[in-house]
Amino acid sequence: MSFIYVAFISLFIGGLMGLLQVLVRSGSFTLPWGIGYYQILTLHGVVLALVLTTFFILGFQYALMGKTVGISDKQRKVSWLAFWIMTVGTTITAATILVGKASVLYTFYAPLKAHPLFYIGLTLVIVGSWVAGFVNWRQLYVWKKAHPGEKSPLLAFMVTINMLMWFIASLGVAIAVLVQFIPWSLGYAETINVLVSRTLFWYFGHPLVYFWLLPAYMAWYAIIPKIIGGKIFSDSLARLSFVLFLFFSIPVGFHHQLTEPGIDPTWKFIQVVLTFMVVIPSLMTAFSMFATFEITGRRKGYGGLFGWLKHLPWKDVRFLAPFIGMLAFIPGGAGGIINASHQMNAVVHNTIWVTGHFHLTVATTVILTFFGITYWLIPHLTGRTLTKEINRLGIIQTFIWTIGMTIMSGAMHIQGLLGAPRRSSYSDYGGTEQAAEWGAYQMAQAIGGTILFVGIVLMVYIFIKLTFFSPKGEEEFPIAEEEEDAPATPMWLENWKLWIAITIALILFAYTIPFVDIIQNSPPGSPPFDWPIGNS
Repeated sequence: MSFIYVAFISLFIGGLMGLLQVLVRSGSFTLPWGIGYYQILTLHGVVLALVLTTFFILGFQYALMGKTVGISDKQRKVSWLAFWIMTVGTTITAATILVGKASVLYTFYAPLKAHPLFYIGLTLVIVGSWVAGFVNWRQLYVWKKAHPGEKSPLLAFMVTINMLMWFIASLGVAIAVLVQFIPWSLGYAETINVLVSRTLFWYFGHPLVYFWLLPAYMAWYAIIPKIIGGKIFSDSLARLSFVLFLFFSIPVGFHHQLTEPGIDPTWKFIQVVLTFMVVIPSLMTAFSMFATFEITGRRKGYGGLFGWLKHLPWKDVRFLAPFIGMLAFIPGGAGGIINASHQMNAVVHNTIWVTGHFHLTVATTVILTFFGITYWLIPHLTGRTLTKEINRLGIIQTFIWTIGMTIMSGAMHIQGLLGAPRRSSYSDYGGTEQAAEWGAYQMAQAIGGTILFVGIVLMVYIFIKLTFFSPKGEEEFPIAEEEEDAPATPMWLENWKLWIAITIALILFAYTIPFVDIIQNSPPGSPPFDWPIGNS
């Protein structure tokens, strides 16, 4: 619950910063008290993309692990240590941004330089998350020692995969911060290798997307079936899809750097191919989920081609919110294919299309699923119930969010195709005709963003109601069982040494030669402030 408290505080603060951004870009609002646009843009990105997601995910995963494999008193104490390290780091970073010493966006690209405390705070957040991951791995290890020869609980397996991916990926950003940014910001290094720093960031930045996404997949695979009265379609398929995400989510960071010089095009091509491999586990997940929906509906007697679809529990917000998140992932995934495709990426790179894509994936697919989890997890943890009134409010909140995001993200996608840059506060560009056209889409973004902020306020109200004021009682922790006639899960799926070895081999293959080439051939360093930044 402490992790989730921080997540919802972050939701409100980050959402408010997002509202201010779209109002500024509409051209009808000026920030008061000398607050800078890039100051609120940085706070929005850091607090929502890093703090909200990480804290919610770790809290959710602790709940899953405690329910499936248990947690000892010693593990719980170490978990509290992880929480406080992360909370202190978050406070330091947020304070540095708020006082205007770190307006470097959540990607903190060099040669933009922040106060050293910004980087130190981020380091503490990462280190704290590692401590949390070590606890999760220890939990599964202790369970397996007590249950030799048994397959691990599915959700515990999934949490272990996600924290493995997070640990391996976050090594990149940790190295960049500790070796490059902190010495540079403290004045111990006069220059910084920009290409190395960006490469290390995107080694982390792309799997970060899957660190957000896989907890949503956990809910889709193992919790949603229980909510709709069904069973898990295939335990083996679910585990295999997570193993494939571990393989193909990390060695693909170059597809975020397709327009950057200094990286050999051959290696860009190889990483683009590896990027597209994640389509396989994504399609496996879609197949599994809709198989579950159809089997459950037909088992309940609903015939016809789509009879099962009409009779899904649409009035249950625990199902409705994640299902709309699933649907949003269809255009979100299509946009991701465009972003990772060399020629099409050239059309949308560094335009506000990319911002619209992020808001379809993490801010719709992931966040709506997290909201759906909230409706049963919070009352379960606090000993309260999900009432009909809160369920109805949740449905209203889900539609408010969907409408607001459709308007805002849609306008961002269209304006991006017209060439509007991302990371920019300006509301008019080019000639009068272009300025008028872009202004219409920016006004649409402001309208959508305002609707979204109403949805945030309502969600925070629902969270407070579920936590403190809902009637006392017991709420189910819905974990589904596997279909009775599903094939047995092969034990080789839990060959952790093999999966880790393959992951490391793929990373070494995709990064070793190009990274050595970057270090040997890139310029010696960039002056911190008078270096031309361009649109980076």
